[in-house]
Amino acid sequence: MSEMRAALYDRYGPPEVLYVGRVPVPAPGPGEVLVKVRAAGVNGGELTGRAGRLRAVTDKAGGGWPKRVGLDFAGEVAALGEGAGGGWRVGDRVWGLVPPPLSFGSAAEYVAVPADRLAPAPAGLDLVAAAALPAVGTTVITALRDKARLAAGERLLVRGASGGVGSAAVQLGRAYGAHVTGLAGAANLDLVRELGADEALDHRAVAPGDLGRFDVVLDTVGTGLSAWRRLLTRRGRMVAVTVDADRLAASLAYIAASAVFGRRRVRFFRGDPGGELLAELTLLVQGGALRPVVDTVFPLADIAKAHASLEAGGVRGKHVVRVA
Repeated sequence: MSEMRAALYDRYGPPEVLYVGRVPVPAPGPGEVLVKVRAAGVNGGELTGRAGRLRAVTDKAGGGWPKRVGLDFAGEVAALGEGAGGGWRVGDRVWGLVPPPLSFGSAAEYVAVPADRLAPAPAGLDLVAAAALPAVGTTVITALRDKARLAAGERLLVRGASGGVGSAAVQLGRAYGAHVTGLAGAANLDLVRELGADEALDHRAVAPGDLGRFDVVLDTVGTGLSAWRRLLTRRGRMVAVTVDADRLAASLAYIAASAVFGRRRVRFFRGDPGGELLAELTLLVQGGALRPVVDTVFPLADIAKAHASLEAGGVRGKHVVRVA
């Protein structure tokens, strides 16, 4: 059986538990496509899972040890399982995400996924840069279009506007016709303006009460949700794409309670995009509404450094791991 390189860890802990080892190349099952991974994105959920703060979920999902990292990817079709649909051919450029229940494993030379959970990678876009977008892009489409129903002319506040999700939200908020205010660190305000924000503010220099009212608040930080919820207009909507892992139960309870008490509901969801949503993302990129924002490209051998850098904060857009 042939083997491949993959990012692995044998115990929960800091980034240093990560290493590159060898595991069997997955065989595509019925309806699956084997993708040769060129690059994988580095996402916050992987850090939380690797640290063991979601072990109730990760242990229940199974998979044993060693565990894997990597959620989204870009690459080329390497082989087709029996009955794989979608019209895919070997050599096609594709992007996608590893499906549940494990939802990790793209930081490897190959990954096998259902054929209907892939989409063509945007024409003309380098595959390494493309790997920065599948997770954050589909998250933002779902958050702004489907959950918040953001309309042209509405006021949108993006908290964490220079990060992976935030940088995509600023771009798509503008594409959807909203007036976009982005909160970020002082060193990243230039990026937020470049991405299309009407206002870019240092989150350390302003308090929530200084900002006025918003029709939609997109929160990528997950802390202090109540203070940001108070900024909503009477029919305002808030979408939290992450929650404070250290206060997970309390955060989820607050979000649930918001659906019962008052109009200003906080929405939270776990992204699970299929091929149709990924295909919409492809069209948005090709139409110029969205571009990847890549901070640093790490080789697979430096996966621990990539995790450590993301944990340290201040990342402009996304870190990407080059695999091939």
